Amino acid sequence: MSMHVCNGAMLKCTFAFPPGISTLVVLPQNRVMTSNMPAANIMDNKPMVNIMTFGACMSLANPTVATATAAAMGVLTPMPCIPVTPAPWVVGSPTVLLGNMPALNNTSTLMCMWAGVITVLQPGQFTEMIP
Repeated sequence: MSMHVCNGAMLKCTFAFPPGISTLVVLPQNRVMTSNMPAANIMDNKPMVNIMTFGACMSLANPTVATATAAAMGVLTPMPCIPVTPAPWVVGSPTVLLGNMPALNNTSTLMCMWAGVITVLQPGQFTEMIP
């Protein structure tokens, strides 16, 4: 069983420098609540609006990390994380729509342009499950 994701969910990025955890921010634009928090859909993917920084990035696909690493003679040098997430979360709930888009569930993933995979560690609530 997967769970609906809502405001306050804990996220993890594969290329974030440890601990690399962030919090999902869901604006109440869909006017749907779950556990008294705004519920998320797959379009809650906007950098620095919904997806906050994970601290530091270690991906060489990130130009700032590549530049800093080159300047350090090839020693991997993490740089500040600025997520770039142009595509929606995948796959979402095929049976539940919020704001005419699939609801976001805790098994969905989001790709960062710098090769990181963002996953849901904790959905923000524990009472509403998707069948």
